[in-house]
Amino acid sequence: MNFTEKARKHIDSCRFCWMCRHICPIGNATGQERNNARARALCLSLVMRGAEKPEAVAENVYECALCSACVKECATGWDPVYFILEARKELATEGKLPSYIEKMLDNYEKSGCVYSAAEENVSLTEAKKRHSIKTDTLFLLSHAAIYRDCADTVKSIELLEKTGIKFTVAENEPSSGADIRFLIGDTGETQEAARNCAKLLNEYKTVIFLNPDDAEIVVREYKEWGTEVNAKLVTFTSFIAANLDKLKVKNKGVAIAPQDPFALGRELNETEPLRKIAAAAGKVTEMLNNRKDTFIAGSAIMAEYMPEVMKAVALRRFGDAAAAGAEVMLTCSPSEHAVVKDVAFDGVKALSVAELLLE
Repeated sequence: MNFTEKARKHIDSCRFCWMCRHICPIGNATGQERNNARARALCLSLVMRGAEKPEAVAENVYECALCSACVKECATGWDPVYFILEARKELATEGKLPSYIEKMLDNYEKSGCVYSAAEENVSLTEAKKRHSIKTDTLFLLSHAAIYRDCADTVKSIELLEKTGIKFTVAENEPSSGADIRFLIGDTGETQEAARNCAKLLNEYKTVIFLNPDDAEIVVREYKEWGTEVNAKLVTFTSFIAANLDKLKVKNKGVAIAPQDPFALGRELNETEPLRKIAAAAGKVTEMLNNRKDTFIAGSAIMAEYMPEVMKAVALRRFGDAAAAGAEVMLTCSPSEHAVVKDVAFDGVKALSVAELLLE
């Protein structure tokens, strides 16, 4: 692999210690050392030195959720997410991607969506039709929400309607580039997706993001690629938290554990809106790992090729909520909700923001 000098320095700066071992959600779920950031750095160090072939470590490179928990914990300041993204880019360039990643890229080339057999739910289509007229505000749903969490996405539209705001939902929503970046890093294809999405966003004064992953890439990466978005950018959770008075929420006293997605907890530092929503409907109880220390509860895109591991990740997070005395684990990421909604755990149920407030 032709790593950049920056990536080489980050790989070489790893002392292969154990500081990140306890924080990796994938490593914790599988119990395998290969899934820790230190092991992945060691594998790529071998590739970088010609001691191992790139294809030998390709699957290991895709067992990372890019959640940046290891970045936060690293005592020496190295960044595994940076060189994992670069490794994925190099695997794509060299034509050495795992077959399941190739399949998802083929899906994207054919339909503009990475998810297999992606067909929009009829009820979601009808909900979108109610908001086909152009307004000043765009509600950006995301492909994870549309194709893997569609029932809850309908509820999210209904909840936004109850605030009284006039908004538009795009008929054919483009990828923000977040899913393509996850698969092949900062490539030309990723930046092209960003430019295409920015054209839509710039048609509106305000954009409300249902998926925190989209908000994160637009806020943090678009400018790095020379792509400007002039609209006001707002997350769904922050908008709902600011409009709770219009929703007439009844507090039922149930113990609620907020599940911070890493895009909000670590990347955008937006954690209080979710807690304001939880406090309006019940009693907030915190999981041990929360806010910047959060663990992921799942990933819709990884569930495409690691479904059992994602189930294990979700079960561990349910266990964290149960240990905190929670009856509800409150999610605000369609990518996480798409996984946890199908996992049963005694004593704790996973609810999205829309499910909680519409109950």
